[in-house]
Amino acid sequence: MSRKKALESSASALAQVDIGAAAVPHPGLIANAVGDSASTEALERLNRQAQETKKAEYAKPLARAIQAVKLGDYATADKTALKLLEKDERLGLAWHILAIAREKTGDFASSLRAYEAALKLLPDHGPVAGDLGRLAFRMNMPEIAAQFFAHYRLARPDDVEGANNLACALRELNRESEAIEVLKAAIGANPTSALLWNTLGTVLCNVADSAGSLVFFDEALRLEPEFAKAYHNRAFAKLDLGDVHGALEDCESAMRHPGSAEDLAMMRFARATILLALGRVAEGWEAYEARFSPDMSEAPRFHIPGARWSGQDLRGKTLMISAEQGLGDEVMFANMLPDILERLGPDGALTLAVQRRLIPLFQRSFPGIEVTPHRTVSFEGRIFRTAPEVENWDRFDYWAAIGDFLPSLRGSVETFPKTTNYLKPDPARVAHWKAELEKLGPAPKVGLLWKSLKLNAERGRQFSPFEAWRAVLRTPGVTFVNLQYGDCEEEIAFAKAKLGVDIWQPPGIDLKEDLDDVTALCAAVDLVIGFSNATANLAGAAGAPMWLMTAPAVWTKLGTDHYPWYPQTRVFSPADFSDWEPVMTRVAQALSDKVAGAK
Repeated sequence: MSRKKALESSASALAQVDIGAAAVPHPGLIANAVGDSASTEALERLNRQAQETKKAEYAKPLARAIQAVKLGDYATADKTALKLLEKDERLGLAWHILAIAREKTGDFASSLRAYEAALKLLPDHGPVAGDLGRLAFRMNMPEIAAQFFAHYRLARPDDVEGANNLACALRELNRESEAIEVLKAAIGANPTSALLWNTLGTVLCNVADSAGSLVFFDEALRLEPEFAKAYHNRAFAKLDLGDVHGALEDCESAMRHPGSAEDLAMMRFARATILLALGRVAEGWEAYEARFSPDMSEAPRFHIPGARWSGQDLRGKTLMISAEQGLGDEVMFANMLPDILERLGPDGALTLAVQRRLIPLFQRSFPGIEVTPHRTVSFEGRIFRTAPEVENWDRFDYWAAIGDFLPSLRGSVETFPKTTNYLKPDPARVAHWKAELEKLGPAPKVGLLWKSLKLNAERGRQFSPFEAWRAVLRTPGVTFVNLQYGDCEEEIAFAKAKLGVDIWQPPGIDLKEDLDDVTALCAAVDLVIGFSNATANLAGAAGAPMWLMTAPAVWTKLGTDHYPWYPQTRVFSPADFSDWEPVMTRVAQALSDKVAGAK
């Protein structure tokens, strides 16, 4: 297949991707693909192409459309391009202008289709490939983005933007060594590019070399002292190393010179979580509203009618609450539900929207609450959450996102419950799993969690390689139970072949979908050990004994050395992400001590 045909195929695949899946905003590195389809340089290039068009009658309307893009009048650009396409549907330049106009208004789906048409019709594929690559990257499709960026670099091999963007896509694909090679060559040719040094720093962070990444962020800031992204990213490298005060200082420096409204929104969100990590809880929750900033494309918009609660007295009121963030956060923030019910009083009423998989568990745990599913969709580049099965919206006095209650109910570590078992697993299923576990012998049953399904390049560094579990898995006198959802065959086979350890697979349960039964299984084992993921939160909320591995300065610890959300939890944290052996050795020793104490 020719490169042109391959690119057209990729564009077609991208245009057909369902973008309705919800994204979840999370504070982290800002190292996105750079460039602008409507930059001055891009528009000048489009103007040259318009002047060179073979049909002279199209030159002036094309110029008007380009000028409209320049002025930010995307509706006029869209309308003008469509009129031209009605006359000649093979006018590639009109398709390119239409694609840019619709991308700028957030209509990504039709923008993709317009870019696809432009790619087929324009002789110079480079600029279109670059625009498509950035759009694919923004839509969290790095594999397709990498293809387009690679093509862009063929047309413009010396372009800094092209090298940076390809390296970013390779980084997100966990192809860090390739990303480093691209950046080394580009930095060799452009040693004063702060952009490239910053991106190299993010690649080092992704391979858990946070200390090494500081060198590159420092160089980026030496070259460009007001480079906001480098300050922001250095803040996260410092967080990885436990330097929370340094992280806050860098984050606030970044906010003084943000590169865009979206960057500033991400920085504000990051600052909120850093404040929480410092234990400045009340201040952190106040800043936490940044998670809903309309300037963040991944931030959800709640499509819920009525008045949003803003601190009014709730006694005797009818309230609708939507869970927010990912599934783990839905479970974690639910520890406020008993307090909210108390505020409503006996004459109040509460309706709660959660992920559908959680409904049976929440219905049993809170029999006085109406539990319904929420639905999250993407429309014109924005994320919307609603509760489609709720009827008669007029009955509610207020609605709220569950995190709206954090400032008033969890304004300090002291306000967290001292015990946790607000989720009630099915007693019959707990008994079933206890009976199944007893068949395995008298040894303590320890459930294991070692990864998350959402392991992009940045998040992946927060989880140890499975090989690092070697010392824990070799602890004698323990029966290990798999609680990990997703494809675990490789890890379980490794434990058997290399360590001689059988990790028991519970039969007849889908560890990803059957969340009610998963919670019962967590309540049946003697101990849960692992990283924070959806199942860990279910275990903690059900009161299961748990040892949690976390980042040294994770914000959910709220500046403590424990885990306020689940007070029965013991926390183990590495000094940084580059060396898991010491913390795993401590876990293994603690487990050996526990086994010895049980005899």
